[in-house]
Amino acid sequence: MEITLELIVFLILAVFMSVCSILAVTTKRILRSATYLLFVLFGTAGIYFQLNYSFLGAVQLLIYAGGITVLYVFSILLTSSQGDKAEKLKNSKMLAGFITTLAGLGICLFITLKNNYLPSYFEHGELELRTIGHALMSGDKYGYILPFEVISILLLACIIGGILIARKR
Repeated sequence: MEITLELIVFLILAVFMSVCSILAVTTKRILRSATYLLFVLFGTAGIYFQLNYSFLGAVQLLIYAGGITVLYVFSILLTSSQGDKAEKLKNSKMLAGFITTLAGLGICLFITLKNNYLPSYFEHGELELRTIGHALMSGDKYGYILPFEVISILLLACIIGGILIARKR
């Protein structure tokens, strides 16, 4: 296997995302957890840009790293008091989380090893923006307008719920 600059950048991004993911789950402070999530989303955008998927990278930065993380931080600051820490988990919950993690890892390895993911099957680069736009906004069988609308209603319900919880205090 030849070591290229592309491979080195991918490995750096993968290690960065793995460390930030673990820190997001294990940290005691909720605001720090949201910050680590932001770093993971930045790393994901970096991988999209490395694959020459500039549209997906831009969407990842604008919507997820920008909008969703700001929504999380806004919700955390609205609903939690200063210095809130996560409560200590019981050993049974830690064991259940560990077993679930191992099961998820097993499923991912099974699917990865069972199927042939040869590089020749994948096209490098992205589609035209017109094609992506028509696929996103069409109501056809493979269109994404309905999931887009459902997610927007879900986010609206989350915002209203956060405001209602904050007003009760």
